[in-house]
Amino acid sequence: MDMRQLKYFVQIVESGSLSKASRQLFIAQPALSQQMTRLEDEVGKPLLVRSSRGVRPTDHGDALYHHARFILRQLDQAVAVARREHSNVSGRVNLGMAPTTVCAIGLPLIKHLNAKHPGIVLNVVEALSGHLEHMTRLGELDLAILFSTTAALDLTVEALLEEELFVILPRDSTMIAPDREDITLAELAKLPLILPSPGHGLRRRITLEFDRVNLTVDAVAEIDSLPLLMHCVADGIGATIKPMAAVYSLQNAPEQWRCVRISDAQMVRRNYLYALAPEKLSLAAAIVRDELKHVARTLVDSNAWQGVRLMSSADTPEPEAATEAEFDDDLSEHHEA
Repeated sequence: MDMRQLKYFVQIVESGSLSKASRQLFIAQPALSQQMTRLEDEVGKPLLVRSSRGVRPTDHGDALYHHARFILRQLDQAVAVARREHSNVSGRVNLGMAPTTVCAIGLPLIKHLNAKHPGIVLNVVEALSGHLEHMTRLGELDLAILFSTTAALDLTVEALLEEELFVILPRDSTMIAPDREDITLAELAKLPLILPSPGHGLRRRITLEFDRVNLTVDAVAEIDSLPLLMHCVADGIGATIKPMAAVYSLQNAPEQWRCVRISDAQMVRRNYLYALAPEKLSLAAAIVRDELKHVARTLVDSNAWQGVRLMSSADTPEPEAATEAEFDDDLSEHHEA
């Protein structure tokens, strides 16, 4: 087995057909098919199932595909390090973050890395947290900020920060009196609310708090797109319940929003930083991990990231100690919703 065969195999799985893969790889289809036959002979198991509708991996092929992708990514990073012409660390790092997290730390982190480590190329993957968890478990991400301590048990995890949830509405809205700094759940239940759909972690957390005091959550709209949800709030259709980072989602204009605390419920979202195991983590990824923590700390200390508190290693519970207080992102996919 050689790297060329692994590269061919990964391309076939991702293309879904030999003909498409041959065009992507600039290799004749018969030669490509022959290479796959050799690979299957060496593995000793069938890796691909061919049909009139294309090609798909067998269970053995699917297992090989995920490991092969990781191996090829590590090889690319090794080649990049070997080619560098200066002493600075270089390489590509894949970092997964949910939409509201990107709003808070995405731009500051990229600017910081470009200034301090110009050789590192940061690939930010913005996605719903359920999808990020899936990618993390498959080893497709070097780092990820997730909202549960049980997202990927074979990776390292450390507590990063805790975000408070606020009622967010336009600055000029009259839904809540301008002089009010907080609101009760009973008062909140009477407002038109725009929330994520019921399968999502934040929605379940909100519903749990309302159930605790025998109140019902009636949303006027259920939206699983952060920009669209915030556009609807800005248009006066309703208020929402989010971490404060959501106010940066539209034109980076936090001054257009009000963030009102909920006085009789403590709703928070804990952020955990996941990383590949030390033996798999590249030097570039380890640097990004440390710089991410530094940037987060700087943003919180300078009050640029409001409504959050930094957590310490003591705040990271053992996986079996995780409770209902841990929930997925406001736009997570944890059914996997």
